[in-house]
Amino acid sequence: MEITQLKSIIEAMVFSSNHPVTPKQLVALFEESVRPDVKQVQEALTLVAEDYAERSVQLKETASGFRFQVVSDYNEYLGKIWEERPAKYSRAAMETLALIVYRQPITRAEIEEVRGVAVSTNIIRTLEDRGWVHSVGHKDVPGHPSLYATTKEFLDDFNLKSLTELPTLDELKDFAEIEDMFQEQLALLEPKPEAANSEMLVNVEPTDVSEETQDQAQVEDQDEQLTSDLTEEKETLDHEDFQAEEV
Repeated sequence: MEITQLKSIIEAMVFSSNHPVTPKQLVALFEESVRPDVKQVQEALTLVAEDYAERSVQLKETASGFRFQVVSDYNEYLGKIWEERPAKYSRAAMETLALIVYRQPITRAEIEEVRGVAVSTNIIRTLEDRGWVHSVGHKDVPGHPSLYATTKEFLDDFNLKSLTELPTLDELKDFAEIEDMFQEQLALLEPKPEAANSEMLVNVEPTDVSEETQDQAQVEDQDEQLTSDLTEEKETLDHEDFQAEEV
């Protein structure tokens, strides 16, 4: 098969797929009599990516494979397309997610130690339901608490092939940059049905007992301390350690 024809077929396959696809998965879609090898498919993918290099849609490789997606420069225009707005996650949820991303595997108690406040059960459950974090085992300490880490779905949703593509803590000035980075990428995601529950996280009163005792004023008072804590963490953490822990 000529490379020009193969490129067009690969483009159509990736465009039609509702999930990222790997070169091996693409190869398997061809009839045996005309089946290309993985190297030929990868070459075709490279040519397709070059065709879209200067366009508003790009071919992007994430942890789960290749997919077409809108370039982030057009983020502000997408919100008017979907009737359902992308979920807006609370600062507490983004803080918790960021600590799992940069400190994984990490226990809930360790997250609370950095945040300086209790972590609502709803927050952990929402991040798990969204498919961004999961329990990867238990820490060998009294009580054997769960250790949380990010998932491949997190990498896909946040447009990453691996955690090494994230900026290091040294490159970030404060936690607000992490939150902005996450929220910007979330705005590119087409709203999903399960996101509705996550959105409630911003609006409903926490149901966890530990969160019930924490009013909004306390949260705001603790923001400054949190930023200070994260800055201290940034200075002490060895980024290479958590890069090696990628999922």
